[in-house]
Amino acid sequence: MPFMKGKAPIRRTLQYLESSRLVLRDRVKVVMINYNIHGAHHEGARDFVFWHLPQLQYKNPQVQVTTLKNMTPTPFMRIFFENGEDVLVDVDSKSRTDIFDHIKKVFCKSDTKLAEEKREAQILDNPGNFGWGCDRQCICEVPGQVPCPGVIPLPKFMRGKYKYGQVDE
Repeated sequence: MPFMKGKAPIRRTLQYLESSRLVLRDRVKVVMINYNIHGAHHEGARDFVFWHLPQLQYKNPQVQVTTLKNMTPTPFMRIFFENGEDVLVDVDSKSRTDIFDHIKKVFCKSDTKLAEEKREAQILDNPGNFGWGCDRQCICEVPGQVPCPGVIPLPKFMRGKYKYGQVDE
C-alpha cells in the first residue's frame, strides 16, 4: 500500500480522520495557523498541525484552513467568523493537547450538540420509511403498492393459505 509510507501513515486512514472531535461551529469560516518549523516554543503548534489539522479539515469541509510557516516570531492561530470578526489564539509554548483542548472548548460544537445533530440527521425523511412518526402510516399509501388487505381483500393467489394448498376453494 503506497499510502502507508512516510511519517505516521496512520494520519491518512479514514478511521483516523473520522475519529476527531473537532467539529467547528457553523459561524467559523477560516482558520489560520502561523508557526515556524524551528524553535522549541513552536513545537506544540507544529505537532497540532501534524496530528490534528488533517482531522480538522476532514470534519469541517466548509472551513478554509491556512497554514503560514516561518513568517512570525511567535506561533498563533487566528479564527475568522462569518460576520467579519476574528479571534487571535496564542499558542506560544503550548503543547498540542493544550491547543486541541482550547480549540475544542472555545470554537467547537459541544458533544450534546453533535449528538443532537446526529440524531436529527438520522430522522430525515426517507421515502422508504413508513409507520408511526413518518409521512406514511402504511406501505399501501405509496403509489404502485398492493392496497391494504383490511380495505381491499388480496387476490387468492397472493394469500398463503390458498397458495400453499391448505384451504380448498
